[in-house]
Amino acid sequence: MVFLDFEQPLESLFEQLEKLREVGEHGDIDVTAAIRELESKIEKQQKEIYSNLTGWQKVQLSRHPERPYTLHYINEMFDDFVELHGDRYFKDDKAIVGGIGNIGGKSVIVIGHQKGVNTKMRQYRNFGMANPEGYRKALRLMKMAERFGFPVLCLIDTPGAYPGLEAEERGQAEAIARNLFEMAQLEVPILCYVIGEGASGGAIGIGLGDKVYMLENTWYSVISPESCSSILWRSWDFKEQAAEALKLTSDHMHNFGLIDGIVKEPLGGAHSNPQQMVDILKEHILKELEFLVQIPKEQLINNRIDKYSSMGFYQ
Repeated sequence: MVFLDFEQPLESLFEQLEKLREVGEHGDIDVTAAIRELESKIEKQQKEIYSNLTGWQKVQLSRHPERPYTLHYINEMFDDFVELHGDRYFKDDKAIVGGIGNIGGKSVIVIGHQKGVNTKMRQYRNFGMANPEGYRKALRLMKMAERFGFPVLCLIDTPGAYPGLEAEERGQAEAIARNLFEMAQLEVPILCYVIGEGASGGAIGIGLGDKVYMLENTWYSVISPESCSSILWRSWDFKEQAAEALKLTSDHMHNFGLIDGIVKEPLGGAHSNPQQMVDILKEHILKELEFLVQIPKEQLINNRIDKYSSMGFYQ
């Protein structure tokens, strides 16, 4: 396991637990009681740590290298998933994956950012930073969903849209803006979840939905804490203060009315028990889809437009 700086008190406890289990497996000593006591101690320590997380600590959890990514959820939740490639204009963007699959007996088009599980795959996936062709691929799949009457599920996890020169040359801003325009009027239900990082236009490019939820230890903001710190203080050293000032956690987003709810994670974060996280998310998705598919398409679009029109505070 990888332990973040604020999780260090847990590291020695988990090491002790692992050694005890090895003794129990290979020795003649009954260590059941000792294991149970240590597990209880770990749970207590976890509750203390994770009940008082700062904004920056939640950002760190959202980036945990062992945190489940889009393809993990797709492979675990969907039957007969078929990935679809390419935007029919330029090429296939590996930072956004999408296709059609079956979840709970329902055919769904699923789209999401994919970061990569190791260094080589992160480079292959461009660290989850999509180019314009990624957003155009996503839109192509959404239009396919509309044609066949399938709901759309979007899983958001990106540090932002790719800011390179070639991305701008191919119309990065236009691709994201077009997605927002089309998603606002899409005639099928759109369900969005922030499963990790939700940064700027890279996130909202597939983030406009009838219902938008965030996993407990995720963030959603116009800018990352590091970039905010570098702009305001000309240094990354103030990223913790920036994270607090940005109010980017799921709690803040829900209080502002920018999301519809928060999906609880297992104690210790999604990476601590990926299978439990998959089960929680799948149950939540099926419950929401059951409600959304019953809404007539005209009402669905009007509700969606009203939802976004009423956001924000102004005089």
